[in-house]
Amino acid sequence: MKKVFTLLLWSVLGSPVILQAQTGNKPAKDAAIVTGKYRNLFKEAGYQQKDIDAKVAKAYNDLFESPNGIYFEVEDSLAYVSDVKNRDARTEGLSYGMMVAVQLNKKEAFDRIWRWSKKYSQHQEGPRKGYFAWSINPKTNKPNSPGSASDGEFYFITALLFASNKWGNNTGINYYKEARFILDEMWKKDGTGNIYNLINTEHKQISFVPEGNNYNWTDPSYHLPAFYEVWAQYAKDGHEDFYKACADTSRAFFKRSTHPVTALNPDYAEFSGAPHSTRWMPAAFRYDSWRVPMNIAMDYVWYGKDRVWQRDYAQRFQNFLRSKGMDRFDDQFELDGSRPEFILQAGPVKKLRHSIGLIATAASASLMNPNENSLDFVHKLWNAKLEPFEDGYYDAYYDGLLYLFCLMHLSGKYQIIHAK
Repeated sequence: MKKVFTLLLWSVLGSPVILQAQTGNKPAKDAAIVTGKYRNLFKEAGYQQKDIDAKVAKAYNDLFESPNGIYFEVEDSLAYVSDVKNRDARTEGLSYGMMVAVQLNKKEAFDRIWRWSKKYSQHQEGPRKGYFAWSINPKTNKPNSPGSASDGEFYFITALLFASNKWGNNTGINYYKEARFILDEMWKKDGTGNIYNLINTEHKQISFVPEGNNYNWTDPSYHLPAFYEVWAQYAKDGHEDFYKACADTSRAFFKRSTHPVTALNPDYAEFSGAPHSTRWMPAAFRYDSWRVPMNIAMDYVWYGKDRVWQRDYAQRFQNFLRSKGMDRFDDQFELDGSRPEFILQAGPVKKLRHSIGLIATAASASLMNPNENSLDFVHKLWNAKLEPFEDGYYDAYYDGLLYLFCLMHLSGKYQIIHAK
């Protein structure tokens, strides 16, 4: 039986909005987990399959096989993904690189990145055992910070489970064992050394950082309900019901943390969904926020357990950006859609941009939007180019990875990888 509960949606206007949300839903009948089929929205928009395949291949080559890319092979069998402009290797990018590699069947790249991550980033002892230092200096292979950013671990775990399903565990790396090591060590964290579970177990939500007070708030873009569903099916660690509950909680959290009109969400949030400001910036829709529509679209396509709300969200989000001008919408906003008072700087110039990373994730929302006019975002992404701005700013790393992820989503190449 479906349980129905009432959610109080936070509103920047201070007026609460009451929504009904459901937990325990079964996947939609046409969800990929049921049918094994994934929409190719580029093809539906009129593009030829050979051109779609070529576009995805070019994006991969530009990022992973180009001298101006973000992937660097080192030593005999290692490689790392670098946030080039910040001159470090982050668990975000390392784990994203592994997810790209397993989805596109690039086993050598996957294995190289994992070996580097395990050797230089993963803690093998102490209170942080099993977790990863979120930023490494690739010239010295030393941590810039020993602490973890919880989303990196989430992508590592899921990518390793997919690799286990895709390639087995007898080709040099026992991927399942490595995924379980992270999960099993996560469940041992009890606050010793001020280190906690990646998931705030009381609130059933991913923590911003599983350390100290940062365990007590979250980042909306870290919420990946589809990944919890994968863990519930394939981790086999005895926490299946908890992971399913976390997936439902994240779906409910999206309702609370997104603005009722613009659908914008803050970079950081309380577990209630209310914005969380930090000492380094006030709460607003900024770079982390771009990932939320992509995460919701993934859950919509893969599992389809909250489709009515997700469709409405996609329409509100795309309508808002469209209202700002398809060829000029900015990449940061106050949650009500106004121009931000504080601009978070990226690169040498503090300015708002029309960024390809946000163009990409906005296009991924078309997978949820039933309106035919949502294809304007699909065409916009198709025609977008990952190249420097006029002032020379170029981000092959964050913009580039979101661009590639969303090309994969929209072409049906980003999939649940099942055990053979």
